[in-house]
Amino acid sequence: MPSGRSPRRKAKGEHGLKVIDLTHTIFEHTPVYPGTPQPTLETLSTYEKDGFRETLLTLASHTGTHMDAPAHIFASGSTLEHIPAQQFVGTALVISCDDLQAGEQIAMRYIERARPLADSVDFLLFYTGWSKHWGTDAYFGEYPYMTEEVADYLINSGKKGVGLDVIGVDPISDADLTIHKKILSQSQMVIVENLIQLDQIGGGVFTFCALPIKFRNADGAPVRAIAIVES
Repeated sequence: MPSGRSPRRKAKGEHGLKVIDLTHTIFEHTPVYPGTPQPTLETLSTYEKDGFRETLLTLASHTGTHMDAPAHIFASGSTLEHIPAQQFVGTALVISCDDLQAGEQIAMRYIERARPLADSVDFLLFYTGWSKHWGTDAYFGEYPYMTEEVADYLINSGKKGVGLDVIGVDPISDADLTIHKKILSQSQMVIVENLIQLDQIGGGVFTFCALPIKFRNADGAPVRAIAIVES
């Protein structure tokens, strides 16, 4: 370094990483699966009365952007607080299938387009573009859903988890939850649902974090899901 010249400080964000929030904000009118109670946010303490603010949150464990554990479907399945935290973080790839129409299937042909990268990562996140319907009745209608062949691929390739920008891996009409049962019975995989902004990530490998609220006997939990992308 030339004499008399001080080292230049890096500007904020210049470290080459971009963090993208993939999470819906929870509020009183958050869309919920049909039949699920709406969340409530009740003020317990105020600045004026108590000198601080505190809020009582009441919500179902599968509200908003959330994670399903094996215990969501199976009484003997693992609950989230007993799954090591490393299961919730790893390499990921977005599989774009936003050309799908209502009720069409997320099939293996979408994975085959990026097969070498898809094989190498811990998570696959499927971008259908369905999040544009968030807040409307259409969101809980005939959204794109996963085939059993895709579920078998995820299990056999040892993925940590799968994520989607829809409410579930099964179609809304499948009350038996066939794909949920296949994934959650045969692996420690987690399922992350109701993601957003997957189209902002790009086509490369990135770091995915989806950290669930840690509570006892958690069959599922809201998560703060993010993508960490090298720019």
